[in-house]
Amino acid sequence: MAITRTLKLHATLLGALLAAMWLGFGVDSLLGGALDGYGIHPRTADGLTGILYAPFLHGSLEHITSNSVPFLVLGWLVMLRDVRHFVGVTAVAALTSGLVAWAFAAPNSVTIGASGVIFGYLGFLVLGGVFARSFWPIVLSLGVTALWGGLVFGVLPSQPGISWQAHLGGFLGGALMAKWAAPRRVVTSRR
Repeated sequence: MAITRTLKLHATLLGALLAAMWLGFGVDSLLGGALDGYGIHPRTADGLTGILYAPFLHGSLEHITSNSVPFLVLGWLVMLRDVRHFVGVTAVAALTSGLVAWAFAAPNSVTIGASGVIFGYLGFLVLGGVFARSFWPIVLSLGVTALWGGLVFGVLPSQPGISWQAHLGGFLGGALMAKWAAPRRVVTSRR
């Protein structure tokens, strides 16, 4: 029964966030993209509030679809470690992704989408085993790296219109959370 309850919690959290992203996309589509303006505007005071909204806004059906699958898969893998990690990584990755995009994105651009959060999950999962130094987190890290590791190149400048800044910020936020979530090692000295 505990596994059933845990899986229901995972499905509820992931489903609610994904539904909010799709709802944001649907409303934005009905409004002709008017909500996209609430994304992250670099180096402006108003642009800072976009950090809260950007993960729920997507510019096209292709954009939200390409974010949905990795959001579900990587988000669920983070939850396997601990639901509290999922909540923490999601919040920190959204914040660091948004702040890096706000600080370094091209002038007069608007950053939207959940990919910064996805890259936070990736950073947490890839580096979680390194910091935890225990068997299952290492196995999970290796598996994620083997299957999704190619995404890490998304933190480098590549295509116009894709915010590598948000990707990098999210990945760094996930890495910070992996370090924070690692078990503390007690060092004893011998005399």
